[in-house]
Amino acid sequence: MKTRNLLFALAGSLALSVGSMGAASAETVKVVASFSVLADVVKNVGGDHVEVTSLVPAEGDPHEFEPSPEDAKAVKAAAVTFVSGEGLETWFERLAKASGAEKAPVVVSEGIKTHSMDEDGETVPDPHVWNSIPNVLIWVGNIEKALATADPEDAAAFKANAAKYSAELKKLDAEIRKKVAAVPQDKRKVLTSHDAFGYYGEAYGVTFLSPLGISTETEASAAELAELIDQIKAEGIRVYFLENSNDSRLVKQVAAATGAEPGGELYPESLSAADGPVPTYLKLMQYNTDAIVSAISK
Repeated sequence: MKTRNLLFALAGSLALSVGSMGAASAETVKVVASFSVLADVVKNVGGDHVEVTSLVPAEGDPHEFEPSPEDAKAVKAAAVTFVSGEGLETWFERLAKASGAEKAPVVVSEGIKTHSMDEDGETVPDPHVWNSIPNVLIWVGNIEKALATADPEDAAAFKANAAKYSAELKKLDAEIRKKVAAVPQDKRKVLTSHDAFGYYGEAYGVTFLSPLGISTETEASAAELAELIDQIKAEGIRVYFLENSNDSRLVKQVAAATGAEPGGELYPESLSAADGPVPTYLKLMQYNTDAIVSAISK
C-alpha cells in the first residue's frame, strides 16, 4: 500500500514538473518595436514566442511621435527593443534615457546601403528603407539574430519563421517588379506628400517627387515649391497621392497648380488599423503597388 501511494506521489510530482516546464517554455519574450511596420516584421519572425509592443501606433507618424510614460515603461521592461535607425526615430534616444533602460536598441537597418539626401542644407540618410523588400530581408536577418540572442531556447523557431517569411517577401518582390514593368517607363512618375518612396523608386523603377523632404517635420520654401511645380509640369506628372499618416494640404496645393489628378492614398510609413487595407507589411507593399500601378496606367 505504501509502495502504491509512493508511486502515485512520484507520478503526481512528475506531472507537476512537466507541466511547469511546459509553462516555462510557453512564456513569451517581451519586445518593443519603434513603429507599426517594424512591429509587424518582428511578429512574423518571433511568432508565438514574442509579445510585440509598437511604440508608434497604426496610422501614426514615426517622425513626429511624442512618447508617453507608458512607452517608457514598455522600453524598460523589454528584453529587446528594435528601431529602424538612420535618423527615423529622432525621439527614441530621449525616450530610452527617460525609461532607464540599460540595453541598447537593435538597429535593424544595419547593413543596408542607404541613400544620402540634402535636408535643409545638411546631408542625411534616407530612413525609409522598408519601402524596398530587399531591405526588409536584411531586417529579417537582424531581427532573427537578436531574438535568438535574447531567447536561445527558441532560436530554431525564429530561424524557421524567418525562412518562411523571407520566402513570402521574395515572392511579393517578384510580383511587384512584374506589375511595375508592365507600365511604360515614361509613365512611372508620381507626386506624393513627402520624400518617403526613394527606396521603392530605386528598387522598382518609379520616379517620385514631393514638396517635403524625408521628414514630415520639414517645410518647403516658396522657391522650392515653385521649382517643384515647374519640374512636375516639365516631366508631365499627372497623378498625385495622399499619405495616411501626415497632412495632405501641401501636396493638394501643388497638385492644383500642376493639374495632377488624385490617385488615392498610400501608406509610406505606417500600417492601417487591423480592419483597414494594410494591417501587415505584406499588405502595405501590395496595396501601395496596386494603387500606384492603377493610377499611372491610366
